Formats: sequence, structure tokens, C-alpha cells
Amino acid sequence: MKFCAVICEYNPFHNGHRYQLAEMRRLSGCDKILCVMSGNFTQRGEPAVFGKFTRARHAVECGADAVIELPTPFAVSPAELFARGAVHVLSSIPAVQTLAFGCESGTKEDFLNAAQATLSEDKQFKAALKENMKDGTSYIRARNSAVLSMNADIDESLLSSPNNLLGTEYCRALLAEGKGIEPLPIPRVGGGYADTSLFKDFSSATALRSVLGGETRKERKALKRNLPDCTLSSADDYRPLPYKQAALCALLSSSSEEIAACPDCSEGLENKLVAMAKSNPDYDEMLKKSVSKRYTLSRLKRILLQNFLKIRLKDVRDYADSPLYCKVLAVKKTDAEEILAAISEGEFPAIVRKSDYSLLKKDGADCFGADLRANELYAALSGEYVNPYETLFI
Repeated sequence: MKFCAVICEYNPFHNGHRYQLAEMRRLSGCDKILCVMSGNFTQRGEPAVFGKFTRARHAVECGADAVIELPTPFAVSPAELFARGAVHVLSSIPAVQTLAFGCESGTKEDFLNAAQATLSEDKQFKAALKENMKDGTSYIRARNSAVLSMNADIDESLLSSPNNLLGTEYCRALLAEGKGIEPLPIPRVGGGYADTSLFKDFSSATALRSVLGGETRKERKALKRNLPDCTLSSADDYRPLPYKQAALCALLSSSSEEIAACPDCSEGLENKLVAMAKSNPDYDEMLKKSVSKRYTLSRLKRILLQNFLKIRLKDVRDYADSPLYCKVLAVKKTDAEEILAAISEGEFPAIVRKSDYSLLKKDGADCFGADLRANELYAALSGEYVNPYETLFI
């Protein structure tokens, strides 16, 4: 069996995602499509609009064959660790031969060349990186600028456009894992990654989240045009979670050492955030006043979420080099036996039922513990308990 995989959040699942799944099947020649999807919290530093099992069901009903969970410590980390963790899990499954991802431009060769260039860190590169960071530029922007200054043949968009940037990180992780998985870039259609404009039928997830729960005719019309029926049905029950207050409370009740240990926190940023929270006890206002050229809004939001979930950089790095697991969230019922057998042939245990948890080694059990904690906190915010060991057969 040959899997074509995709790393995703589906927050929420929309027409663009359904198009991508169809293109993956057409272009890859795969037997099945496997999604590795963020759980209840996302890389933007927010809770997902729907729980992980709901979003996994949407994916299978709209073209995927199976969905496994991206462990929480990676799902809420910066792009490099997000990509590294997802590829680490996928590389453990021999049947995964292709990794598809959305992009603004570029070929497979373009992405691999850009990724290879970012892996080269000689003295000249380190000097350029240090120089680029003097004015407060973030590490990843400074790194990419250094790469571009020494590699004139690399398309700048591969290290700047949102999807291209993430695609390059995926390819970096693929090269590092060395399992021979082939990248498959698929051009996006419709709205861009952070586009807030509503399109007729291919709006971005960012734009669609902004109108979830809306009651105007325009908002309802936009959702109906952009969401498959299964997602639209869930949208009818959407309610925002009281996460922002909880995140602020967690920040103010944590020690500086605990906050500083978060994957995105450095350079004494923990002190700035706590001071801002004390004088601006409003989540959005506090973040607005904390943003700078060096510290983007997404990074600050992730720090608050990482602290809320008790995710520590040292642990995430350890997990990226350790035997983990494949937690199956949903699988197509008609092919379940064959698909689960292929996943189980991998290096990491497949978790389909609670008894499978006993198969995990220490780091795998610790990492899965973070998933369980995230599940409990999401349940507390939503008021709805979901069995974290469940697997949906659809």
C-alpha cells in the first residue's frame, strides 16, 4: 500500500482542503490518503474551532482515508518543530511515500534546493545570520535572509510566502529524516493563507473563522458556499471558547522559569509578557501592546498557549528524536483493516484503543500525556467530554 500524506489543521475543513485531497490522489498515484492533523489546539496559538474528532470526521467524509493526530507538543510549536514532529511521525510508516503540501509557487526541486541551503550553516552563514538579527529581526527571517544572500538561484518566495515557508520546513525535515519520502507541492487556489477576504467558494480558513457563528445573511451565505455540508452542519453549533481569559490566568499564575521554558520564549520575553498582562488584563490588548518586529503576534499567542498546556522546549526536542506513536483519530470503515495494518507496520505503535497505550515507551508515553492534558483542557473550555482514546470508523 502507498500512502500520500498531508500535514494539516483543517481549522475548519473547507473547499480548498477538499480540492487539495482530490489533487493529491490524482497527482501522487497513491492507494490511500493519510492526514496527520493538529489536535485540539493549533500552531496559531489558539484552540481549534471544532474538536479533533469532529475535524477528523470532516476530513474522512470529504476525501481522506485516515487521520492520525499530530502530537500536541509539535502542533503548538514554531514552524521548524511543527514540521519536524509531523515528518518524524510520518517517516515511521513505511507506506508513506509522498508528502503533499499547499504552496504559492515552486516545484519539488525548488523546495528541496531551498531546504538543502537552509541546512548549510558554515562560518559565512553564521556571520550573516548574526548581522541580520542585530536590528531585532526574528531568527527564522534572519536565517532565510542569510540563505538568500548566499544563494542567488533560490526563489525568494520559497522563504517568505506563508505556505512556501512551511513547505520548505517540511522538506528540511524530510532531508533530515532521510527516509526517502517525496515532496509533492500543490498550488493553492482561492484565498491566501492569511487572506481575510471572503471569496465565492475558496476562501481561506482565516477568513472563514472570522464569520463562524455569524448570523447575518452575508455570513451564512459565505459559509454555505465555502464549506462542505459536514463542516457546515458543525458550524451551526459553533460557540467560541472562553480560552483567552484562561490563558491570561495561566500566564499570571506561572513562574518566570516556567514561561521561559516554552518553545517560543527567549531573551527575557517572559518578563515582558507578565508585565504587560498585569497592566493590560485583556488578552487582545495585552498582545497588541507586546507585538514588535522581533516578536510576531503568532509567536506571542503560541507562548501563551504553550504555557497554558505546559509545553516545554526541552521536551519537544527530545520527542522529535524519540519513538512516539500514531494516534488514529478516524479511518474509512470500508478499508479500515487494510489501512490500520499499514500504519501498524511502522516503527511507532498505532493507538486505536486504550489498551494500545501500554505499548508506548517513556518519551512516547510522556508525549501522549500532553495530548491527554490538552484533551482535558479543551473539554473544560467546551464543557463537553470526549474519550481521547477513541477512533472513529466512518
